[in-house]
Amino acid sequence: MQFKRSIYLLGLLTFLCGNNFAQTKGAQQTRDEVDYVNPLIGTAIKGFGKGLLEGNGGGGTMPCVNVPFAMTNFVAQTRENKMSYMVYQYEDNSVIGLTASHQPTVWMGDYGYVSVMPQVGKLRVLPKERVLSFDHRDEVSKPYYYSVKLKTTGADKIKAEIAGANTCGMFRFTFPKADQAHIIIQGINLNPALKDWANDYTARIKKLKGYVYVDTVNNEITGYNPDRQSAQLGPELKNFKGYFVIKFNKQIKKYGTWDKQVINKGSHEQYGTRMGAFISFRTKANDEVKVVVATSFISIDQARYNLKREIPDWDFDKVVSATRNQWQQALKSIQISGVTNTQKTIFYTAMFHTLLFPRQFSEYGKYYSAFDDKVHHGSSYNDYSLWDTFRALHPLLTLTQPQRVDGMVESLLQMYKEGGWMPMWPNPTYTNIMIGTHADAVVADAYVKGFRGFNTKLAYEALHKDSYDAPDGDTHKRWGDRDLWTSFEARGGLTNYHKLGYIPVDKTSESVSRTIEYAVDDYAVAQVAKGLGKDDDYKQLIAWSKNYQNVYNSATGFMAPRNSDGSFSAKPDSGFTEGTKWTYTFGAMHDVPGMIKIMGGEKKFADKLTRNFTEGHYHADNEPGHHYLYLFNYCGMPWKTQELVREHASSQNFRNAPVGINGNDDCGQTSAWYIFNTLGFYPVAPASGSYSIGAPQFPYMVLNLQHGKKLVIKATGLSAQNKYVKEITFNGKPIKDYQISHQDIAGGGTLAFTMAGTPQKL
Repeated sequence: MQFKRSIYLLGLLTFLCGNNFAQTKGAQQTRDEVDYVNPLIGTAIKGFGKGLLEGNGGGGTMPCVNVPFAMTNFVAQTRENKMSYMVYQYEDNSVIGLTASHQPTVWMGDYGYVSVMPQVGKLRVLPKERVLSFDHRDEVSKPYYYSVKLKTTGADKIKAEIAGANTCGMFRFTFPKADQAHIIIQGINLNPALKDWANDYTARIKKLKGYVYVDTVNNEITGYNPDRQSAQLGPELKNFKGYFVIKFNKQIKKYGTWDKQVINKGSHEQYGTRMGAFISFRTKANDEVKVVVATSFISIDQARYNLKREIPDWDFDKVVSATRNQWQQALKSIQISGVTNTQKTIFYTAMFHTLLFPRQFSEYGKYYSAFDDKVHHGSSYNDYSLWDTFRALHPLLTLTQPQRVDGMVESLLQMYKEGGWMPMWPNPTYTNIMIGTHADAVVADAYVKGFRGFNTKLAYEALHKDSYDAPDGDTHKRWGDRDLWTSFEARGGLTNYHKLGYIPVDKTSESVSRTIEYAVDDYAVAQVAKGLGKDDDYKQLIAWSKNYQNVYNSATGFMAPRNSDGSFSAKPDSGFTEGTKWTYTFGAMHDVPGMIKIMGGEKKFADKLTRNFTEGHYHADNEPGHHYLYLFNYCGMPWKTQELVREHASSQNFRNAPVGINGNDDCGQTSAWYIFNTLGFYPVAPASGSYSIGAPQFPYMVLNLQHGKKLVIKATGLSAQNKYVKEITFNGKPIKDYQISHQDIAGGGTLAFTMAGTPQKL
């Protein structure tokens, strides 16, 4: 996952200023929602300031071109990516290829990738040799189209354009006049120079070989790539391959293959660990060469079938238009008005980021399972960043993409059937990254909200296993994050969690964070047990959901690590993941009244929570604190929640710039947090069926819900000064407790806020 930067800009920034650039209202009426999206937001390596991991505090996004939730992302590749660096980084000023990527985020790996690179002059095949520079002023980035002008020699440039669908994409290259022009295919890239603490290539270089074949009869290059950059963190997959079919609208006459530095002109096929193929030709000025890339995890024949379904001809503009239409349909699920163009850009780019993952993994009725290494009939999703996304992304999708929720849940259950457990972070198979079995929270939240398009009996079986069954070797493994794979971690340390009521720091890593997060998941599973009438399980699970209280040290007022003998550790800041005692002391989101009680009541709780913000302990750039803004609602101080929502939904955390997301977006979680903050309510506790109310940040918003229903959110009197809520009504009825149910929200109606310039203290 990520260690993310923490930054606190001095002073409260101007209300909803969005960024430091000029804001104009312009001709908003003539622009669709998709026209406001800026995929370059969050693509910088640099973050908002010096953080926990120097150099990687950026948003971790990429300017990909594809339909919503696409299996394959088509993107300009600015560097040889690996776990810890994205395929595209805004600070880079050169391109090594246009790639079909499956890298979901900066802390996870690419897999089954293939890249295409245009070139003129002498043939150069390795990434560092074929690199071409560009100027960001020559770059256009949309969700449905990307272009860049690549500098060759003198004033000559190659214009490279991308159109993308779901599994297939098309590249269009406009060449200058050249006696020697080439298109280079790289089918696999196991570069031993990329090895570092997060990447171990040694075993893969010994075991794996990619393959390409130049077919002059069918005018195509086919092949496969068996590489998974996170392979050392998961089980071996003997049958895994990313298959590709690459076709050209230019006849293949001169061609060859390459492996490392060796170029084999006239060769039809190649195996290797760092290799590919090429075609060569002459061009006149402004000659257009089109290349289609079809991908599959099933077979080369399936890739051909995918291509027929998605890009049946060479009409580049038709692909652009069709993908644009899909994005527009998805983005207009929330419509906003009364705001600037810059605010719309930040909002709809956040929406764009929430509509990318988990990715579709099925291919027209079939899917390859990375959990039993076989092909199945059915639908599938993959790349769930569950430690992050159970908090806000998946709850948001129940409102903006309800038609996909059952399929996303069913995919997690398929992984359970095929591999024995629901995953923690599939990429595309099990990886022991981060902690907790937060698929529990995702499944339970969907169940509580009334989704039933999945096997509820199987769902409870999977949930029950997570809560009750310890993983293999639990008592003699420490379960360190990113340990090399031995077996699935599930809830590492669960044996002692059940025996002692907490996870001891001297036995299991990240013990305090685990104890708290396992309690959250137990609460979620308990709600399903209750709904299914499993009363004994419900009582046990609710009891376990209170285990977080056993790592609260009343002497210090913080959650703290305990040893197996019951004593608190002499190192009070050990036992946490991606944070400190301040990060996790308020982490039991499922039982806020219980936290308030053990901390001595509402005043003491509020005082400690206030210190978390005022003393600079709060990390808006990381997930464990995303619900903290709303905790003041539970101790009689809703105006503080309203102040914090205004502060954190501003340019302090979100801007219309490459350095535009404070911390890693983590497959849409941070963007979903922003959207909920803007709407005026937030899902503090998963599987509770309830939202905590903050304050809307725009004067008028409409959620277009299922079955033609709409939720209208109005903020009367909202201004830079009027950030406080004076009154809330839902369909004309007053709301006093700052809570609203999912049932009410999903049913539609009008959520009306009257805003004021002073806190409305209770």
